[in-house]
Amino acid sequence: MYKDTIELTKELTNIPSPTGDTKKIIAFISNLLNKSGYKPCINNKGSLIITVPGTNQEKQRFITAHIDTLGAMVRAIKPDGRLKLDLIGGFNFNAIEGEYCTIHTQENKDYTGTILMHQTSVHVYKDAGTAKRDQQNMEVRIDEKVSSKEETEKLGIQVGDFISFDPRTIITSSGFIKSRHLDDKVSAAILINFLINLKKTGETLPYTTHFFFSNNEEIGYGGNSNIDSQVVEYVAVDMGAMGDDQQTDEYTVSICVKDASGPYHLGLRNHFVSLCKEKNIPYQLDIYPYYGSDASAAMRAGADVKHGLIGAGIESSHAYERTHKDSIESTEQLVKEYLFSSLS
Repeated sequence: MYKDTIELTKELTNIPSPTGDTKKIIAFISNLLNKSGYKPCINNKGSLIITVPGTNQEKQRFITAHIDTLGAMVRAIKPDGRLKLDLIGGFNFNAIEGEYCTIHTQENKDYTGTILMHQTSVHVYKDAGTAKRDQQNMEVRIDEKVSSKEETEKLGIQVGDFISFDPRTIITSSGFIKSRHLDDKVSAAILINFLINLKKTGETLPYTTHFFFSNNEEIGYGGNSNIDSQVVEYVAVDMGAMGDDQQTDEYTVSICVKDASGPYHLGLRNHFVSLCKEKNIPYQLDIYPYYGSDASAAMRAGADVKHGLIGAGIESSHAYERTHKDSIESTEQLVKEYLFSSLS
């Protein structure tokens, strides 16, 4: 194994990769898998594909994890030199209030900053606690001596520059990992380690399988292309959403039965459940009401496949997230059992 999956997850979270600016992490994964003997392919959209020949090449599988994350762009430079944000992905402004960030300029220079309310100081602003957290009121305070639009522009910062959020990744002694962007770098780490271990063991998968690391999932079309006509099953490995009325937790693998796109394939879902029961893998079935995945994107694109969705349970999704090594290990185990199983 390259390293413990939880440690690999930490390494991945520390590589900035907001949707639209993912070349660095794709190159990292490509180099890592190349060293293990694979020949990664990059499609025109910038996603990474590894095809692993199996015993049966007539019927194939397709499995994805996405490496793009939530982020932002510079919407405007304000008269005082601070930045107005435009969000990338489905999250709320309050989820990033007080967060450290990095502005990545088009000249490949990075500047740090902090995302704050304009009315942050309670000693100055009466509405510091009640003002709406939105594009108008929230801004980036840049860690440079700037107090005007012109001074900020002289740094090379301009509209359209990407902004990544500090992941603040911590692994606790009790087995938790808390960080931004566990969605979906936990899953990416699981698939990477599976591939590395597969090379080490020399085992052959029962079916030719395409491993797809997508880079546009957070905006809805990450895994909707490059699906071979012989693919019969498509599985997205992505986070399990937690909250009221949810069964998903931080200690089991979550099997999604339905999200905002509709039900997932019943036969494939039942196959996951059978594997969990047979191999004593802790699991939960769940519905994610405001959620879409690479698999649902593939269905909207017209893919003629059975589609499924599994993943580690992630607490506080699209904010400062957390999961436990037990959930990661359960997901790893189900991924392995599934990829070595017969078709559903």
